[in-house]
Amino acid sequence: MLQLIGFDGDDTLWHSEGYYRHASAEFAAIVGRYVELADVHDRMLATERRNLQLFGYGAKGMTLSMVETAIALTDSRISAADIHRLVELGKAVLQHPVELLPGIREAVEAVAQRYEVVLITKGDLFHQEKKVAESGLADLFRRIEIVSEKNAATYRRVLGEFALQPAQFAMVGNSLRSDIEPVVRLGGWGVHLPYRVTWAHELEHGLGADEPHVLTVDTPAAIPPAVERLCALAGATP
Repeated sequence: MLQLIGFDGDDTLWHSEGYYRHASAEFAAIVGRYVELADVHDRMLATERRNLQLFGYGAKGMTLSMVETAIALTDSRISAADIHRLVELGKAVLQHPVELLPGIREAVEAVAQRYEVVLITKGDLFHQEKKVAESGLADLFRRIEIVSEKNAATYRRVLGEFALQPAQFAMVGNSLRSDIEPVVRLGGWGVHLPYRVTWAHELEHGLGADEPHVLTVDTPAAIPPAVERLCALAGATP
């Protein structure tokens, strides 16, 4: 049966992607003063993907990728003033207030009454630490893991430190690619809470719509009963 429940941070516990979307729109507007391109966002996404291994996830990597993309798209014609504006966009994302999803604290509290819970979130260390501190949720978690990538190796390490098998673990998150698929591939379980917008990079995954180890919910209030359902399924699995 399940013994440990993991929660994602961004867009599962608190709002995040909307701030990145706003910065992306402003970036396109700035670059649009120099060139007319229909694929500005695609070019930006391609740069971010190339830079993930260098900069990691988060607002700092996004900011550097905006500057790089803007210079390339404008053939270095972009002004220093506009580059400064791009840097300010990144700073605004780093400084945005932490706003919890409605009902998420109650959901985590309910799950924590029956299971050990951990927070596993990825991104820039300073930014994620700031979000955790300002969220007011840190006291609910047995452990807080801020990681550079969410993959099978990361989840295997966390489970090993708890001396648990994957089948004893379920992950709650908005990203099938990062939060759910690696856990399911190991033999664990997932509760998918879709967010209203998702970064294109996170939309790519290999899970089927009928994956039996995953339950999809539409509100935080539905998370605790979904965890209970998965616990029953885990207990019935040979």
